[in-house]
Amino acid sequence: MPSPRRPAPPSAKDAINAALDLFQRRWTLRILWELRGAALTFRQLQSACGDLSASVLSQRLAELREALLVEHEAADGGYRLTAHGRELLAAFEPLQRWAVPWAEAVAERSSP
Repeated sequence: MPSPRRPAPPSAKDAINAALDLFQRRWTLRILWELRGAALTFRQLQSACGDLSASVLSQRLAELREALLVEHEAADGGYRLTAHGRELLAAFEPLQRWAVPWAEAVAERSSP
C-alpha cells in the first residue's frame, strides 16, 4: 500500500493557511492545550484528552511532531511542546482571557 503523500512545507505566503489546516483537525488544539504544563506520556495525554482513541492520538502527535510543535523525549517517554509550540500557546493567552468571562456569561444565561 503506498504511503500518503506528504504535503510540501508551507511558504511564508501560505503559512496561516497551513497553520489553520493543521489546527482544524479534530483533537489537535486539545492536545496542544493539554501539553501546556509538564510533559505527558502517551497514556497520560490520552486520558487528559478524554480517552480519545490511541490511533487518532498517535496520528495527531506525528503531525504535531512533523509541524515542529511537539517533541517526544525518549528518556522519560513524555511528549512536550517545542519552542514553537510554547510560542503558539502564548498566542492563545488572549483567547483564554476572553473565554473565561464568555463561559461564565453563557452559564449564567443558561441558569434557571
